[in-house]
Amino acid sequence: MKIKHSKYKNTGILFELLVRQITADTLKGGNSPAIDILKEYFVNTSLGKEYKLYESVLKSKVVTEGRATLVIDTILEASTKFNRKSLKKQKYNLINEIKKHYNLESFFGSKITNYKELAALYTLIENVNSNSISNPTQLVDNKVTLLEHLTKKEITQDSKQTVLEEFSTYDKDVRTLTYKVLLEKFNDKYDSLTMDQKQVLKEYINSVDSTPDLRNFYNTKINELKNILVKETKNIKDKATQIKITEVSKFLTELKKTDKVGDNNLVDLLRYYQLINEIQIVNGVQI
Repeated sequence: MKIKHSKYKNTGILFELLVRQITADTLKGGNSPAIDILKEYFVNTSLGKEYKLYESVLKSKVVTEGRATLVIDTILEASTKFNRKSLKKQKYNLINEIKKHYNLESFFGSKITNYKELAALYTLIENVNSNSISNPTQLVDNKVTLLEHLTKKEITQDSKQTVLEEFSTYDKDVRTLTYKVLLEKFNDKYDSLTMDQKQVLKEYINSVDSTPDLRNFYNTKINELKNILVKETKNIKDKATQIKITEVSKFLTELKKTDKVGDNNLVDLLRYYQLINEIQIVNGVQI
């Protein structure tokens, strides 16, 4: 039987998305319900303790193949000590709490950098805590994924060894302060950008991946840019420049529902806003 991965049940992903949401809310300048959710469900709880198993993999230093094997085996053994029914109930309640404050599609739509590793560990944990016979190929592939992550090199099946090592755990409370610092650094680094450009960057940081919200935001900005260009072009005295700007505006096209928002799209928005800023300065518009 092949174990199906679920982002809704993956403790590592749930934690990372909540932390990401705190960042997004902080950048927007409002209160973040995710902070209280994180405290309630991950501080001094079984869910928080299980997350430390995921954290042990994500934050582990580069180790030998033998030690990496022991880290994985130790983590899987530790996972059997948890009350699975209790964890299942906590995750169910957590999802309901998230649903009260955020759109689940957007919340779970963000890209997770270590998604592959988190999914692999989830599958292995589910397997070791299941009475069913799992798909051997799937388990081997997932273990190799974790071994490659821990050793930072490609793993060959015949090179795995066993060496005793106790994996490290991490004791950290909610990292709200970290994201306040992040916001300050963000404002310092991009102080020279216009307000419109900062808004684009913040929205991109918020969504990260090609979520429906990010695509809608991009299309909204495209239409906004078109309208501004039409208005400002009329005030340009040089006819040749008018024609050039009109031609440039034709490249402003909305994304389709199947299109993804990539880095190039982000750069395009920033450049168009810079162009508008320069046009408005020439036209004598107060910026």
